[in-house]
Amino acid sequence: MKVKETIKIVNRKDVFFLLDNNNKIKKFKPWLGDMFSFLYDRIMEKSIFPKKFSASISKHYEILNSELNHIRNANILELACGSGDAVKFLNSDIFFTGVDISKGLLKIANKNFHQNKFSNTELFVADVCDLPFQNDYFDYGICNLSLNFFKNIDKFIFELRRVLKNNASFFCSIPLPEKKNPRVKIHGLLYTKEKLKEKFQNQNFVFEELPYENGILLYFKARLEKL
Repeated sequence: MKVKETIKIVNRKDVFFLLDNNNKIKKFKPWLGDMFSFLYDRIMEKSIFPKKFSASISKHYEILNSELNHIRNANILELACGSGDAVKFLNSDIFFTGVDISKGLLKIANKNFHQNKFSNTELFVADVCDLPFQNDYFDYGICNLSLNFFKNIDKFIFELRRVLKNNASFFCSIPLPEKKNPRVKIHGLLYTKEKLKEKFQNQNFVFEELPYENGILLYFKARLEKL
């Protein structure tokens, strides 16, 4: 069982919710309210990518395919998995675990995974800085365009380190403040490339910038070396 023994969960229409000490479902406040989840993908394609990132969404998925489509029969954890766009760049034979604080997006993701014949998926409404999973469980971690929304990046990296196996890889894409148009506002807290490298190296990850150019986006890998 991937979930820690101390964690109580409930399954509602193929989405897992965490329970508090009073057996009430834990609630989180997503960036885009759940009632607007159906707009998420359109906002990313029509507004965020061209206007905020100065980037190509089609090139973004080409990069993700190049880096991640070779993975087979592995336990993959995607942090802030959103509406399930992983169906565009992952193989359906993987064992996929997705985490997001938006139940609305996870309902859309669940539909996308089923329609694309991903038979081994589990979706959790949970905080990435307090993951409900066992230690040393996952082979790969993925986080696309969401790291700047995490409330405590050091705690997130600590949790990522805890749940990944030794020598597991983490793939991430994120906008860089040093590349951003100063007139453009991007929500969350942005980190420079050097600051990201420092934070991951401080927790025993080997940081590798990937050689892709796509607007203000940085693509990187971080391989875990547990002591």
